[in-house]
Amino acid sequence: MSQRIEHTNSYYAYSANPSPERPALAGSVRADVCVIGAGYTGISTALHLAEAGLNVVVLESARVGWGASGRNGGQIVNSYSRDMDVIEARHGKEAAKRLGAMAFEGGKIIRERIAKYNIQCDLKDGNVFAAFTHKQLDELDAKRRLWESFGHTGIQMVDKAGMQRIVNSDEYVGALLDNWGGHIHPLNLVLGEAAAFESLGGRIYEQSAVTEVVRGQAAVVKTAGGQVTADFVVVAGNAYLGDLIPMLAEKTLPCGTQVVTTERLSPELARSLLPGDNCVEDCNFLLDYYRLTGDNRLLYGGGTVYGARDPGAIESLIRPKMLKTFPQLKDVKIEFGWTGNFSLTLTRLPQAGRIDNNIYYSQGCSGHGVTYTHLAGRIMAEAIRGQSERFDAFASLPHYPFPGGRLFRVPMLTLGAWWYGMRDKLGL
Repeated sequence: MSQRIEHTNSYYAYSANPSPERPALAGSVRADVCVIGAGYTGISTALHLAEAGLNVVVLESARVGWGASGRNGGQIVNSYSRDMDVIEARHGKEAAKRLGAMAFEGGKIIRERIAKYNIQCDLKDGNVFAAFTHKQLDELDAKRRLWESFGHTGIQMVDKAGMQRIVNSDEYVGALLDNWGGHIHPLNLVLGEAAAFESLGGRIYEQSAVTEVVRGQAAVVKTAGGQVTADFVVVAGNAYLGDLIPMLAEKTLPCGTQVVTTERLSPELARSLLPGDNCVEDCNFLLDYYRLTGDNRLLYGGGTVYGARDPGAIESLIRPKMLKTFPQLKDVKIEFGWTGNFSLTLTRLPQAGRIDNNIYYSQGCSGHGVTYTHLAGRIMAEAIRGQSERFDAFASLPHYPFPGGRLFRVPMLTLGAWWYGMRDKLGL
């Protein structure tokens, strides 16, 4: 018997709510829908389908939330990694209109789930985009106007003086505050959603890596211990899908981000760092992000690397960034450090589509996964039930493979990241 794969040694795993160990798949099972991957995309889709009365089985290679869904920064960030102005310039006004109508839905779905199923995941409101330069601040004001044109009424610009009520740092000249954003304990969110799915009769099999998907009118999804025959399949592995479906793997690149959390801080020190208790991300291309956890730790992340490499010393990458923002933490211990992968696309827009009409996929959130995955779950469930207009808005976008194939895509993107990192440092 193969060894069980457990959650990475993160603050989230340490502070996770109790969750059962689910069995591995054994034997043959029949379902209406088989979902591959028990992260946000997979569990969100499964829960929507179960609420509609469908018989759904979820297969997970490790534990629920083992991948990006249980390792990310926990920030509820609205819209997409490329905004509606870029979508309009590249794909036309109609595409921008259709995607813009859904740009703020993911965060609303998260709050609906938390309220409906009483999920305990430290939900707090307020997401801050912090500007180092006046050029970045002007770009944030343009974002405000853009979002307001698509119906967002919960955003406001903040000047340098106002920043002191949000972040106790002299680094920034101003910010955009999104009151519709926020932050959560991401692993506890997906664990709560999984429990909600199971309460409706859904089945989750852990330690059940998929080895093959046999295409057909009824697809057969195989694991080492069994198989699921289903009318529909949802592929939701994202950065952890591997080469299971090569045509999907060639169109995304796994990227790693590093996160640390401090030891518990006194309530006074914690609130002095972030008086507004918001989550913050800066406006650099290679951005950093941070927030307070529910038990008064500072969580700080960044340090993106291409090709999903695990850096040898996460603390050595992140601690200098943290101390530049908050030098008052120089004597504070780092208790947890971990890395997690997210899936990047060439256009930085998510990819959704069908294979053979009954295999649905969504991948490539490109850093905006917490909200987009919850939207993706809803629109894939709609499409499987015959209402595909919103799903098709994403499926109609071009999905480009990375140039240079597998051999050259990592070094090419690494060179690009170096260039944008230099632009960030020079304030260009």
